[in-house]
Amino acid sequence: MRKNIPSSISILFLFVFIFTSCTPPSPAPTATLAATFTPVATITPEPTASNTPLPTATALPAPERARYILNTSIDYDAHIVTVDETIYYPNHTGNQLNALVIAIVPNLWEGSFNLSGLSINSTPITTYNISGQRLDISLPSFFKPEEVMIINIQYTLNLPFAEQEDPSVSRPRIYGYTRRQLNLTNWYPFVVPYVNGDWVLHDPWYYGEHLVYDSADFEVNVKFADPANAPIVAASGVPEQRADSTRYTITAARTFALAASPEFQVSSLQVGDIIVASYYFPLSKIAGRAALQASAEALQIYSQKYGPYPHKTLSMVMGDFNDGMEYSAFFYLSRDFYSLYDETPANYLIFVAVHETSHQWWFDQVANDQAQQPWLDESLATYSELVYYETLHPDLVSWWWAYRIDFYNPQGFVDIPIYDGQGFRPYTNAAYFQGAHFLSELRARIGDDAFFEFIQDYLAQGRNKIMTTNDFFRILGEHTRTDTSDIVRQYFQNIY
Repeated sequence: MRKNIPSSISILFLFVFIFTSCTPPSPAPTATLAATFTPVATITPEPTASNTPLPTATALPAPERARYILNTSIDYDAHIVTVDETIYYPNHTGNQLNALVIAIVPNLWEGSFNLSGLSINSTPITTYNISGQRLDISLPSFFKPEEVMIINIQYTLNLPFAEQEDPSVSRPRIYGYTRRQLNLTNWYPFVVPYVNGDWVLHDPWYYGEHLVYDSADFEVNVKFADPANAPIVAASGVPEQRADSTRYTITAARTFALAASPEFQVSSLQVGDIIVASYYFPLSKIAGRAALQASAEALQIYSQKYGPYPHKTLSMVMGDFNDGMEYSAFFYLSRDFYSLYDETPANYLIFVAVHETSHQWWFDQVANDQAQQPWLDESLATYSELVYYETLHPDLVSWWWAYRIDFYNPQGFVDIPIYDGQGFRPYTNAAYFQGAHFLSELRARIGDDAFFEFIQDYLAQGRNKIMTTNDFFRILGEHTRTDTSDIVRQYFQNIY
């Protein structure tokens, strides 16, 4: 399989990089990155439409996206979260609806999700069914296209202890708490996408991601039971300090995630008008700052290669578990990667940090069905690692192919669902690593200009949407007449 990737981009790398408390050595001058890094000052939230309450009448013109308001109280020591949630949900399905499906992922853990109130347009709802992660609601009247529904949900989360290993599951659980960290991921009820007449909520699996998200706006108000001893918080979105709480806002996002720990240390950078922050535990300062630098570099590279980063913050968190995971303007990195960091760019911490950074394009901006077509975000995120290395560290491109990809002798078709992966390693070999080979061969066949014009257009056409494999090849066909059918047959079990 072809691995002849361009080894350098011969433009000057102008990069002034200042940590809040130290300045590491500058990277080699092999690329031009326009943004200048400066120490972080007080973050002032950008005014957004989400800060203006919507009227309660359902006859309003429908907004572009759903809006979630989460008034949240956290008892850190007791591991209890109390939430009063309001969802402004516009019916953009094109159909009259007499039912809703809402994901309540915390209910997968016995006793974790406790519903105390549910109403729609101020009418209490008593006809509903909860089964696992699924809440089915029968609506009191038909919900017409382009109407706005106001859903109120009150609930309490009893967070599970996340360090208990489950041998039936291939990856550790993130949602819950550990001895030194609280993690809120997929922690709030959300209306699942409605696609081609069906509500999309797949069953969880032993590996991979099963959830699919519409783009939405979030306002999350967080208050701790003991404000005087509140932990340090990392979260999606721009923070605004209030008298006894913090308000976070983020627009056009797929998810809202939050992590808290009294032990977190923080290093931050400013890239243009974007705050990039790294949260890590005390013994991992060097690695935490290295992950920050790599992510900030990747953010600039992907903004140039693909299109602009859409949010005002990006937070990376050292997870007190051995897994990484992406969320909007937020991602986790495995604690083992910090422990194994060797102070060079040729290691897991760096390439996984830039991988997760790229998910802000291939997951957050352009979504896909992560259960049925996971290759769409994972192949692009894995290939984005290569884009990072060939831009800043061209001497490591061969190492990346050998160590990251070909060491595992990847096989299989790229376009497998998570359920057909036959195990974690065969699944990642196909969806991630074979996917990187496919994109490499595609780029070599059609040329750099056509390839990156196609990727930029895929981002532009797919922004805030849920894209499919058919969309990928449709847009590709708009940018090249070169015959790529042999490459597609080699890597795909279904020909598009």
